[in-house]
Amino acid sequence: MEMLNEILGIKYPVIQGGMANIATGEFAAAISNAGGLGLVGAGGLSAELVRKEIQTAKKNTDKPFGVNIMLMNPEADEIAKVVIEEGVKIVTTGAGSPGKYMEAWKNAGITIIPVVAATALAKRMEALGADMIIAEGTESGGHVGELTTMALVPQVCDAVNIPVIAAGGIADNRQFKAALCLGAIGVQIGTSLLVSEECPIHDNYKAAVIKAKDGDTIVTGRIAGTPVRVLKNSMSREYVKQEKAGADKMELEKFTLGSLRKAVFDGDTTNGSLMAGQVCGMLNEIRPAEDILKNICGY
Repeated sequence: MEMLNEILGIKYPVIQGGMANIATGEFAAAISNAGGLGLVGAGGLSAELVRKEIQTAKKNTDKPFGVNIMLMNPEADEIAKVVIEEGVKIVTTGAGSPGKYMEAWKNAGITIIPVVAATALAKRMEALGADMIIAEGTESGGHVGELTTMALVPQVCDAVNIPVIAAGGIADNRQFKAALCLGAIGVQIGTSLLVSEECPIHDNYKAAVIKAKDGDTIVTGRIAGTPVRVLKNSMSREYVKQEKAGADKMELEKFTLGSLRKAVFDGDTTNGSLMAGQVCGMLNEIRPAEDILKNICGY
């Protein structure tokens, strides 16, 4: 089977996660220039802001890049049109089904790669016409499912006939090789790139990730059904407390998005939502993105 880099025409078989508020057009371009596939994260952005970020990415790279669309974004319908209008060729999706956009995207020649956390969803995405699947384990930062990468990836590989990309818990060459052994053709990484020189998050956020040990993440939102893995701090402890007390789902979601901005832009490591995966304990220094990609792939 062809590797991800051969299919997408990139140097390394690695996709950068479409992290909300972090995956800017400039960052996506930097990752593409470093040899991976950069993604613009549509996250909590309006359709017009997504357009601006896509245009920024185009200005800064001539290499392939994509857009990640969180389908629970209220402007998902408009963003689905923007990617066509801007000539984006790769779209990854999360938090919902891209079914209603598939035909238009296919007609525009877009490669569609949904992120899934269970085999049933992977099969559904294949039936809808997805080109590839990203199987993301619960080790990852941000929105997570229940299954671990080790359990999920081989089951998804067995369940579908399209290529599978592994995500969650990948920070060095051992984990990269393990992903390939499980049947994946490449990997998606997020947490490992938080400590890249090019990553636009606040220095305090980077320092918190470097300082974190293996047990320093917590999943908020399990009760409400919107589980998100973050570093332990006052905000995440308070969130879990509120959740256990029965706070409303939308209230909690607002709480997380606002606090993600606090972490990314203000460097507030006490009240900010420091999204990070369980591999944070393996990250000890800030390095250029290309070094990180090279190291993971063992090139």
